[in-house]
Amino acid sequence: MKTLIILLFVGFGLSTAQKKDPEKILEEVKKNFSKVEDYVVDVNIKVDVDFLKVPETNAIIYFKQPGKMHLESGGFALLPKEGMDFSPVGLLEDEYTAIYERIDTLEGFRTDVIKVIPLTEQSDVVLTTLWVDESKQIIRRVESTPKIGGTFSIELKYNESKTDYPLPSGMIFTFNVDRMNLPKGMAGEMNQNRDTNEKKSKTTTGRVFITYKNYKVNKGIPDSVFEEKK
Repeated sequence: MKTLIILLFVGFGLSTAQKKDPEKILEEVKKNFSKVEDYVVDVNIKVDVDFLKVPETNAIIYFKQPGKMHLESGGFALLPKEGMDFSPVGLLEDEYTAIYERIDTLEGFRTDVIKVIPLTEQSDVVLTTLWVDESKQIIRRVESTPKIGGTFSIELKYNESKTDYPLPSGMIFTFNVDRMNLPKGMAGEMNQNRDTNEKKSKTTTGRVFITYKNYKVNKGIPDSVFEEKK
């Protein structure tokens, strides 16, 4: 009898997981983020790339719907474009198909793993996997494979005691860096202390640690902030 009851519960759990609608989950996440019309936030940026010495940087990030982003920094800041826009609106703005994969636990949080496949040829991304906290309607992890370059990942940390807006308190952006083809405009001093074998490697893993503080949400930001200065 006990075995039968266990099997019934397992079967019920599997059928529940299979019935989850990935489109509905993602729509709820986008709806939750739509409460954020704009924000300004202070950020601290730390870069960890083995062959570069990049100073720790303080900057200001401006965001405004739909998808406008501006980084204001007095010094050098290595922050890939994908790492600036963590919003589900930015990740899911183009036409796509979503596939529900499984339930997973991420740092103690129950998440739904959903694969997103862009359907437009103009998309720079081949596949994105999202770890969605359905109970709080936020994204906790992103893994994305672009058409050019290696897979990158974004881990989002939140202040769990403040839930007014779905905005992170921290982020870890992990990506591959090609030593022979650094991004245009990338600065920093080459680290001469690495051994010869390490220098011969063409690619390495880089990480950017971002801490967000002093959010000012929905205060109104003029469009002029996002215009490119000539």
